This record gives sequence, structure tokens and C-alpha cells, in this order.
Amino acid sequence: MQILTIGDREKIEKYLSLKMKKRPIARLLKRDASVIRRAISKNTQNGRRYSAIKAQARTERESHKTNKRKLETDHILHDYVVERLKADLSPEEIAGRLKNHPSKELKEKYINHESIYQYIYEGEGRYEHLYPCLRKAHKKRWRKFGRRKQKTSIPERVPIDLRPEIINLRSRYGDWETDTMYFRKQKVSLSVQHERKSLLIRIHKVLDKSAEETEGAINDSVESLPAELWKSLTYDNDKEGVRHTKIRDGYDIETYFCDPYASWQKGGVENSNGLLRQYLPRTTDLSTITDEQIYQIQEKLNNRPRKKLNYLTPNEVISTAVTN
Repeated sequence: MQILTIGDREKIEKYLSLKMKKRPIARLLKRDASVIRRAISKNTQNGRRYSAIKAQARTERESHKTNKRKLETDHILHDYVVERLKADLSPEEIAGRLKNHPSKELKEKYINHESIYQYIYEGEGRYEHLYPCLRKAHKKRWRKFGRRKQKTSIPERVPIDLRPEIINLRSRYGDWETDTMYFRKQKVSLSVQHERKSLLIRIHKVLDKSAEETEGAINDSVESLPAELWKSLTYDNDKEGVRHTKIRDGYDIETYFCDPYASWQKGGVENSNGLLRQYLPRTTDLSTITDEQIYQIQEKLNNRPRKKLNYLTPNEVISTAVTN
């Protein structure tokens, strides 16, 4: 199933204002024409003008009408997951296998491991007595959070403890970290994304430190690269990550969160921020810096030979990942 993100809907609104037809819009968005046609028809009934915000809100309302979990409504996916739980596979292994090596009948389906845990402990899986299938077989779920109480309430937050080891080892492309760079006495900031293996970065100016602005910046970063180069994204615990589920569900990207007051756990993006300070010190007036200048600084770093990459540049490394 092809899911339209808020970014897609904003582009649809823009293209419609330019009097573009539905098929050209579908080609630009790389979506099936039928998906675009339904999305437009559904949200322009009775002569209404298409609105990206209203279309997204309507989709979200309808998706929550049943208040059902994916494993409670998709019986094929449910049977696949339960069968493998009983074969001693962990939720991480099930989700990873499904994502990377799906069978023919499951090719368009996906689920993240956190949803499997929630089904076992909070959903109808409670009545299927599935927890003994897990490695530690706890009757109640144990969560490992930081030493201090987190101040920001982040829905469906998955702590970094549950991040798969493959991410920690930097053994694949597509695992990112994100952070916000602040500047003295101004709301305008930079949203920075860092790819852990290639050291590639993406930078976007944001008008403020809100979750909405951060979501938009990350949308732009995701859409600048092939989908296979986005597998996970690690945040800190600030309010900028509150809308992480939009990124997770919109692009099928796993999202994780550092422990409170432990930003060192995403040291890659913190190091990138330090490199950026060479060009953009904390006293910089961002209102005088254009998006084109931001892009030029981004590419200076992406074209800088790095010791960790055996003195290749991040752009050279990521280009081999794309071609392979």
C-alpha cells in the first residue's frame, strides 16, 4: 500500500494550484496514478479546493476510527508473526526478516518490532499467551529508561536500549541520527541529520524548535535520497521528536530515543554539529544565511575526506551504496 505523507500532500496542493493533471503529479511523486486520483477526488468533493492539511487530518482521523492494532486487523500478518514467535524468533528478527526478505504474499506488508511487543503485552496478544515465546518470558513488559525522569512526553517512544545491534555496529547504510543546532538569541535553528556509516549529513533551516518544523526538515532529508538509505532514525528526548511517528509510519523508518541527558549516545550527529560550527558559530545570525549557503556548507562537509572512511568523502561512500 502506498502511503501519502504530509509532504506528498503539500506537493499535490502546489501542483494543483499550477493546474497540473493527476498523471503528471503521480509521476513527479513516484506514486501510482490511482493513488493520486483517489486522494484528490476524496478531498475535493462538492467543489472544495484541495488542502494538504485537511487531507492529512482526514486520513489520520479515519486511520484511528477502529482503534485497532495492525496485528488485530491483518490476519495474514498476524499468523506470520505468531508462527515465528512460536519458532523462537525475537520480534526484532521477525520484523527484520519481513522487511528485508519478505515472501511473495507478504511483500507489501511490514511491521516494526515495537508493534509486536505492544501486541503481546497490551493488545489482543495478551489473550493468546504469547509472552512465553520471548527470550526472557516476562509476564509484564520491562522497560529500560534513563536514570532521570524525562520531561517531554513522546508517544510510542522506543528507547535506545532496544535498538538492534546492527545499528550500533554501523555495519549497514541507512541508520541516521538527528539533532537541532541552536544559535544565540534567535528562534531560527538548523535541523541536522547524520548517517552513521557514510558520515553523510543533511541540513535544513527551521523557523523554530517545534516538532512540526523538525518533521518538515526530516521529510526533506528523507526525500533527498533513495528510500533504501533510510532504515532508522535516532532522536534525543527534546520536544522536536514528538511527531516521530509521522516519520516512522510515513516512510517505514524505525525511530529510537537516547536516554534522558545522554546526547553522547548519538555522537555522530554531535560531531557533525561541531564541524558545522567552523562555518556557523553560535553567534551567527541565521536570518542572513540563505538556503543555498546552507546547502553549500552541507556539501563542503560531504566532500571532505574523513579518516574514519579511509580518507574517502561521505559523498563518495554513499554513491557506492546507491549503485550497489
